[in-house]
Amino acid sequence: MNSITNPENRHLRASLARRKKSAQKKAKTSRKKRLPTRPQIRRAILSILRNNAHKAYRPKELAKLLDLRDYEAYQRFWEVLSELEHQHLVARVKGGRYTYERRPYRVEGILRVHPQGYGFVEIEGQEDEDIYISEAHMGTALDGDRVLVGLAAPARGDRRREGEVLKVLERRRKQAVGTFYPRGAYAFVVPDDPRLTRDIYVPREAFNGARAGDKVVVSIDRFDDPKASPEGRVLEVLGPASDPRVQVLALALSKDVRTGFPEAVLKEAERIPDAIPEREYRRRLDLRDREVFTIDPSDAKDFDDALHLQRLPNGHIEVGVHIADVSYYVRPGSALDEEAFQRGTSVYLVDRVIPMLPEKLSNQVCSLRPGEDKLTYSVLMELTPSARVVRYQIRETVIHSRQRFTYEEAQAIIDGTDHPLAEPVRLAHELAQKLRRARMEAGAIDFDLPEVKVELDETGNPIRIYRKERLAAHQLIEEFMLLANRLVAQTIGKRAEAPPFVYRIHDRPDAEKIRQLAQYVRVFGYHLELTEDGTVSSKALNELLQHVKGTPEEPVIEEAALRAMAKARYSTQNIGHYGLAFDFYTHFTSPIRRYPDLMVHRLLKQYLKKAEKAPTVDADELEARCRHCSERERAAEEAERDSVRLKQVQYMQQHVGERFRGVVSSVTNFGVFVELEDVLVEGLVHVRDMDDDYYEYDERRYTLRGMYSGKRYRPGDVVEVVVVRADPATRQIDLRFVEPSADGEAPTPRRRRRRRKRAQAPGAGR
Repeated sequence: MNSITNPENRHLRASLARRKKSAQKKAKTSRKKRLPTRPQIRRAILSILRNNAHKAYRPKELAKLLDLRDYEAYQRFWEVLSELEHQHLVARVKGGRYTYERRPYRVEGILRVHPQGYGFVEIEGQEDEDIYISEAHMGTALDGDRVLVGLAAPARGDRRREGEVLKVLERRRKQAVGTFYPRGAYAFVVPDDPRLTRDIYVPREAFNGARAGDKVVVSIDRFDDPKASPEGRVLEVLGPASDPRVQVLALALSKDVRTGFPEAVLKEAERIPDAIPEREYRRRLDLRDREVFTIDPSDAKDFDDALHLQRLPNGHIEVGVHIADVSYYVRPGSALDEEAFQRGTSVYLVDRVIPMLPEKLSNQVCSLRPGEDKLTYSVLMELTPSARVVRYQIRETVIHSRQRFTYEEAQAIIDGTDHPLAEPVRLAHELAQKLRRARMEAGAIDFDLPEVKVELDETGNPIRIYRKERLAAHQLIEEFMLLANRLVAQTIGKRAEAPPFVYRIHDRPDAEKIRQLAQYVRVFGYHLELTEDGTVSSKALNELLQHVKGTPEEPVIEEAALRAMAKARYSTQNIGHYGLAFDFYTHFTSPIRRYPDLMVHRLLKQYLKKAEKAPTVDADELEARCRHCSERERAAEEAERDSVRLKQVQYMQQHVGERFRGVVSSVTNFGVFVELEDVLVEGLVHVRDMDDDYYEYDERRYTLRGMYSGKRYRPGDVVEVVVVRADPATRQIDLRFVEPSADGEAPTPRRRRRRRKRAQAPGAGR
């Protein structure tokens, strides 16, 4: 018998067991202390992601797979993961997950040029990760061109990708708008769009009657040498650059907004009959007995939508949202359709409307004018008194509007004015408020940014700027349109096998932008609660917006929050609408002025037919059309915003040297931006003009602080300024800080007029 197995040697066996247990404990402790190295973690992460390239992992899932339970090891893991992301070996995708990134050396995208000369190339599907292009690496590319870019590896610790334009794949900038300057045998056109940083050379034979100082449309025919100017011809002379109406027109044309309609389009529109064919009355649901009404701005002529409300015997309410059936008149493949698609949307400039459709359609045949039978596409809903939708249907209909209300007239009825349609209008208001409350409770974001209205004289010069009042009547229409849009989208989107469709989508905001917003609002003493993956819930964002209501910093923080948001766009890939807190959303309610709504009407009519075989729709072609409409929408918004800004600057030209009260909207190392309260326009106080002290910029606190006086300027501060300069050409306003007036109020133009009247009154000065 072996001495170890001998029962009499128990003490020996116990000793060996103790030694074995001690060795195991030491080994375990040793393993715990031996942290994996950074290269080991790096190889392990890349191995997992490369072998599962179709999957995306949360950081905690990766750490668990790597068995990194120790805190120090987990910290090292995060450092390595961040480094891999910076090097673009892994990619962070929606939800804060990570996946393997196969990064090409060359990519295609759209170049967006900054007025200072550099630019960024936007890659389709990667909106949050642009490629930086220096001016020296721009080549012959112009703003808006589709380009091929060669990528450079980012420097260690730098997230920004840099590249060089290798080739212009598509010259999207084929013309420009600018001011004509002759130089004898040639001329230069200086573009109005600051993103076109090159003047355009025009030979004498291509002047086309243009004279010095004219606004012109010029072609871009050739641009082969980055050291030379683009060459072109004057296509159209718009008029003197000093004419206010020419200035607005030139601004719109510089955004590629199409103005006049081609002759073929106008002729096609004129051939459309005013009368509704008898067969359409028979084919459609006839709702001409309903008390239908419209509510629109006082100067509107294109009435897209109408409502009717009717109490039902069961206590519920029948609500009809009736939309002009443009798809009946504008057929695919027609000249009208192609022109509408190219425009994408109507453009609402400060002094005019540039419609998507000719006036025969937009203001007459399709417009839901009172006292006329009209073809419509309707969402008919049954709502409970608490505004819950019980059932609904989408039908082709014919209506007869009883009344056209302006927003002000509808508001007067809501406030108590008597009218034959007072009951349905007030009922609509009650339901709209309930719909709005439910939407807010679900997490919709309530941006309430002020809207500027500019009043012009007969020559186009600004004479008054004021804040448009947002009425309950506006919310009434908005809520029913939102509801109709949502129901239409879910009708298709909730199908088991949803066919290709046009959705209006709004992605969650980028985590980095939200982190910056949270840091920004902390300066004001507010807290923005972030989620685990670094983004923010719409409810948390709404809480922040509610907290700042009524404070001096309200417009500043609202604007900052809006800039942190992703841009809403059209797509066949539904990801929901973050801002509205809707899982399904589309645009159905404005086909007279938006092409996507027209596409939605056509798709609905195809998909809702009771046919054995569903029609085939090319998803790729539909997505391309969505992208085009999103681009045209962006251009229209820029044109509209810039036209208002132009008139604001022209208005301020009349008030150079005068004092205004304002709120600091942002602070940079080169100056302080101030929004003037009376006119809602922003100007800049340059640091070079702040000569009462030496000011240093605190980037972390967004503050300029005087080194000796301790005086500071930060967003939200109420200040008084003098207008130093207003330049319509650059649309910039220069300001200078002044000490507050004795009465604590800045003598604004309105107060100055009152003072002058008092001074001129009989007995003044006694």
